[in-house]
This record gives sequence, C-alpha cells and structure tokens, in this order.
Amino acid sequence: MVNEGKRRLLSVLRGVGRVLLALLCLGIGIWGAFALWYQFPGNVVAKVVAILVWCVPSIWAVRAGFGPVRRWHSLAVFTGLFCVMLIWWATIRPQQDRVWADDVAQPLHARIEGDRLIIDNVRNFHWRSETDYDVRWEPREYDLSQVQSVDMILSYWMGPAIAHTLVSFGFADGRQLVFSLEIRKEQGESFSALGGFFRKFESVLVAADERDIVLTRSNARGEDVYLYRLQGLSPAKMRELLHFYVDRAQQLERAPRFYNTLTSNCTTVVFELMRRIQPKLPLDYRLLASGYLAEYAQDVGGLTPGVPMAELQQAGRITLRAREAGDVSDFSARIRAGVPGISPQGIPR
Repeated sequence: MVNEGKRRLLSVLRGVGRVLLALLCLGIGIWGAFALWYQFPGNVVAKVVAILVWCVPSIWAVRAGFGPVRRWHSLAVFTGLFCVMLIWWATIRPQQDRVWADDVAQPLHARIEGDRLIIDNVRNFHWRSETDYDVRWEPREYDLSQVQSVDMILSYWMGPAIAHTLVSFGFADGRQLVFSLEIRKEQGESFSALGGFFRKFESVLVAADERDIVLTRSNARGEDVYLYRLQGLSPAKMRELLHFYVDRAQQLERAPRFYNTLTSNCTTVVFELMRRIQPKLPLDYRLLASGYLAEYAQDVGGLTPGVPMAELQQAGRITLRAREAGDVSDFSARIRAGVPGISPQGIPR
C-alpha cells in the first residue's frame, strides 16, 4: 500500500511537471512570436514567415510537455532556438538618431546653475488639430527660488484605468512648466501598449508650456484631463523634484532607454520621483492602473485634505475649461478655477 501511494504521488508530480513545462514552453513561444512581430526586420510578410518558422519548434515543445512521453529532442531544439532568440534580443538597443515625430523630436536638454534652471528646448506648439500645428521649441530660464506649486495632471485616453501622467510646476511669475515622460514615436508611428513590452519605443522626457501639453490632449486628441494640487511639499522639496527631472533628462541624453508599458512609463517615473521625497511610499496596483493614481495620491496624503475624492475629481476635471479657454495667455489660471487646494489669490494671472 505504501509503495502504491508513492507511485501515485510520483505520477501526480510527473503530471504536474509536464503541465508546467508545457505552459512554460507556451509562454516562451507566445513571447517569441510577439518579439518577432515587433522587432524582426523587414515587411509584414517577412515577419509572418519568421513567426511561422518559430511556431513549429514551439508547438513541438508544448506537445512534448503535454505528451505521455517527453520528446527530449524537441525540447532541446526549442531550448537552442530560444537561446538564439535571447542573443538576438540582447542586440536590440535604443537609438537617438531615428526620424522622430515633431512633438518628440527634441529630447529635454536642461541644466541647473545655482538657482537658474536653463532649458534649451521647452515645447510650445500651437495646436489646431493632432496633425495641424506650429512647431515651436523655445529656450527658457526659470528661477528655482520662485517655484511655489506642483500639480499632477492625468489625461485619460483609453478608459478609466489608463491615464497619462504629467507633473506641472508653478512659479511666482505665473508660468507653468510641465514634464512628461513619453514614447519617442517615429514619423508616422502610433502608440501601442503591447508594443511597449517589446522594445518598440524609446523613452523621451519632454518639458512643455502648459498650454501646449494640455491642449494637445484635451483639444487636439480629445482626451479627458484632470488636475490635482499636490500638498505637503516645501519649496526645497519642489526644487528637489525639478533636480530629479533634470538629472533624468541628462541620463537619457547620455544613454537612451526603451519605454516599457509596465516598468518604465509616465507613472513609474512619477512614483520614482516621489519616493525620493517620501522613501516609505507603498507599492500599489494603482501604479500600474495609472487611471487610479489620484486615489492613490489621496490615500498617502498627497492631495487636498478633507475633500472627498469625488469632489476632487469633479472640480479637477479641466477638460471643458481647457477647450473653452484655447490658446490664451491666462490659460493656466482658467483651468485651475475652482480646483481644491488652489486659492483664487494663488492662481497665476
């Protein structure tokens, strides 16, 4: 009886092992197919042929895992091809010299000299539509001793769970400077969340005039935009956040990086930034479901205290105000009207 029990246990363990092996091979096969689709050189036909060739040993390997008798030669061939795939994957490097889309053509070039923040290329496009705009990159200087506010802007473009995250710094002279980590699209290229897992896009850090970057989303792209005032930051902490963005821009200039939909995106860079200020900030699923980042910020005490989340969202929805304001000189004041935590006296005029 004891031996019979052992045999049954071993049989169950072998069955579980076969299933796990088959699932592992299936996962690798799917990953390889997407990697070839997004990165294999050539046209669509070449990509499809490469994927079909890869699928043959992948299917053999999955069958070997599920089958009653393991076909070790099939697994060995698949393992060898997977090693070749990994070597090829390691050769895919981020680049700086592609034919970039106009709105990400110039990566942020900035430096700090004493209290002077010097930026060679602040984006200040005039947008009539997503494809009709005036290209303007401007040199600007900001006095770091005059920074007085930090706002979080969330722009929703794909349902309630996904939003693009921007950070806007306000200065005593009324100007707003917005930083945004974005995919660096090539001419004619569009964003793909799935492609972001497969080294499809490089990252670029953009510094923009607030009218430009908000109107891009609210007006030109038809996105839904919300603004929240971040609380509890001293002027020294605000300057530290600005230093972080300058440091990150300089890092990307020295060594470009790939954008990753999960691990290196517009929201994770904001979390990394805030963790420098508050090292004990907890990890949370809302860092991945970026559309709920405002709720996370409220839970950790980062938004206006004593105001329910529903009210923060309702008053912070600036979409209609931005569309009505358009490209006017007091744009930043108009979109902040009524936002909790921002007094009328504190709104730039």
